[in-house]
Amino acid sequence: MDKILIVEDELKISRIIDLQLKYAGYDTDFAYDGSEALDKVRLNHYDLILMDIMMPKTDGITACNAIKRINPDMKIIMLTAKDDINDVISGLDSGADDYVTKPFVFEELLARIRANIRKKATTTPNSDIMMFEDLLINSVTFEVTRSGKLVELSKTEFDLLKHLIINKGIVLTREQILNKVWGYDYYGSLNIVDVYIKYLRDKIDRDFERKLIQTIRGRGYVVR
Repeated sequence: MDKILIVEDELKISRIIDLQLKYAGYDTDFAYDGSEALDKVRLNHYDLILMDIMMPKTDGITACNAIKRINPDMKIIMLTAKDDINDVISGLDSGADDYVTKPFVFEELLARIRANIRKKATTTPNSDIMMFEDLLINSVTFEVTRSGKLVELSKTEFDLLKHLIINKGIVLTREQILNKVWGYDYYGSLNIVDVYIKYLRDKIDRDFERKLIQTIRGRGYVVR
C-alpha cells in the first residue's frame, strides 16, 4: 500500500484529505508544518507528499527544498490557495513535481497522485552518457555539464533536457513533451512546459553565445 504524507496546518482540511485518501486505498500520515514534515521524512518512508505552501514556522517551499536535498526522488505535490503564476513558479523552483490550486476537485488530485507514484515506480536507471556539441548528460550520476562547467538541474529539468537531446533535430510539440516528461495522466496546464523550458534556457543557454534550445513558433521546441 502506497503511503502519503499530508502536510497541512488546517486540521479540518487535512482530515478531509485523509478520509478521501484512505477511501481510495492509500495509507496516510500527518505533519502540520514544514519542520515536522522534514523530521518525519528523515524517519519514515513515503511514496508521495502533499505539501501546503502557506504554513506557520516552516513554509511548504522551504520544506520542499530541504526534503529534495535529502531525497531528490521524493514526489511532492504542492497544495496552494494561490493561483498567481509567481507562486506556482516558486513551488516548482523548490523542487515540487506538481501543484494543485485550492479549492480542487478530489478526483483530479487523485489522478495527479496516481500519475506521480506511477512515474516514480517505472523510473529505471539509464547508463547512457549522451553528448551534443559541448553539452554532456550522464544518466548514471545525473550530472550535466556544458563546456566542462557543471549545471545543476532538478529531476524534471534533467528529464526534459534528456528528452530534448534524445530527439535532437526533431521539433516536439508541448503536448508531446508533456506526455513524455510528465506522463499521460498529467492533468495540468501545458504552460508548465513553457515554464521548464525557461528554466533550462536560464541554466543551459544563458551564459553561452550558442543557444541550443530553440522555439519553433506555432509548433514547439527543438535542440539543434
